[in-house]
Amino acid sequence: MSPVRRCSRTACGRPAVATLTYVYADSTAVLGPLATYAEPHCYDLCAEHGERLTAPRGWEVVRLADPSAPTRPSGDDLEALANAVREAARPPSREAEGRGRGARTADPVEVARRGHLRVLRSPES
Repeated sequence: MSPVRRCSRTACGRPAVATLTYVYADSTAVLGPLATYAEPHCYDLCAEHGERLTAPRGWEVVRLADPSAPTRPSGDDLEALANAVREAARPPSREAEGRGRGARTADPVEVARRGHLRVLRSPES
């Protein structure tokens, strides 16, 4: 017998990573980390079937986090990253450039641009 427990879903041979238990009195399905021992009224699920789990109408699904599992970025994390990339790609405004350098009044004027190189002309000339 294999020491690795398999997913309880029919025709799925992937290793189990979570255990599903039903609490009928509360109409709740609890999906948590893989139980230490296989219980007769619990179902072991692979990662894919655990992610896709749905409960009957009127039931609540409680997903207990596995502290040993790597954390996945949330939607808020991804949105914050996208906003930071957009902000970094946006060219700085003239007002922001002036504030960043202090009280300089004679800023060089951009005459031409080729790729990332800029040709600047001094405002005095």
